[in-house]
Amino acid sequence: MYTTLISVPQLQELQRSGQRHMLFDCSFELMRPQAGALAYAASHIPGAVHADLDRHLSAKHGAPGAGGTLTAHEADTPASGGRHPLPNREKFAIWLSSVGFANDMQAIVYDRNGANYCGRLWWMLKWAGHEAVAVLDGGLQAWQAAGGAVTDREEPAHFQTNFELGPPGARLVAAGEVLQGLDGLEQTVLDARAGPRYRGETEPLDPVAGHIPGALNRPFSENLGADGFFKPAAQLRAEFNALLAGRDPAGVVHQCGSGVSAVPNLLAMEIAGLPRAGLYAGSWSDWCSDPTRPVARG
Repeated sequence: MYTTLISVPQLQELQRSGQRHMLFDCSFELMRPQAGALAYAASHIPGAVHADLDRHLSAKHGAPGAGGTLTAHEADTPASGGRHPLPNREKFAIWLSSVGFANDMQAIVYDRNGANYCGRLWWMLKWAGHEAVAVLDGGLQAWQAAGGAVTDREEPAHFQTNFELGPPGARLVAAGEVLQGLDGLEQTVLDARAGPRYRGETEPLDPVAGHIPGALNRPFSENLGADGFFKPAAQLRAEFNALLAGRDPAGVVHQCGSGVSAVPNLLAMEIAGLPRAGLYAGSWSDWCSDPTRPVARG
């Protein structure tokens, strides 16, 4: 079972073994939302299902419910706020079933965007209680560089399954919990946005510039080497330990602009052998939507 990364040779061996698995192409472009579907249609690993950030991995905007059993009116209630609100777990399970994904399958997720978008599905499957999911290290580029085949053909529909949710294996953190932890020593917020956005020098997407008070900055792109692969585990561990400077890694809450590019940091910590941290999925777009929440700059 692969639970963090899978290399191209490991994927090729998995395919030869006949083990039940499913590939998901999560390619996307934030400023051109249709580009991901077009890129997938033009070139994808044979057999891969397209998982679109807007259409499949996000919900319609709305306030998250109070928890517990969903009523008929709450069936479509997102699990988070922000620009890319999470669908609730039940809605996500329905989508997984519709594309033929089953509980006994290994999931492999990839994109052609530096693991920025496929991490979302990696985290969501953990949240759904499915541990057997891994990111293809190096993405589609690594697959093609190794001589892996790609296709532009339309993939046949899969038989519907009945994916069953398990206990959440990932921690979803709400704004209220982040707010309560600002004055304590147990929580450390890690902001994955680029430095200028973190410092509040520019804000191209959200109405307020700045960051959550006390948050540390680690742009998600720092997890990859110049070759496009994740850095070695020992290097990642040293970098996160230096950034945390003695803070408990188990108390880390990851965030970014809308809860997507925060996940590469969360994944990198896990590759490094550090505890699985929390995700504030609403992130800055949710935080700054309430003018009563504090904002820091600089």
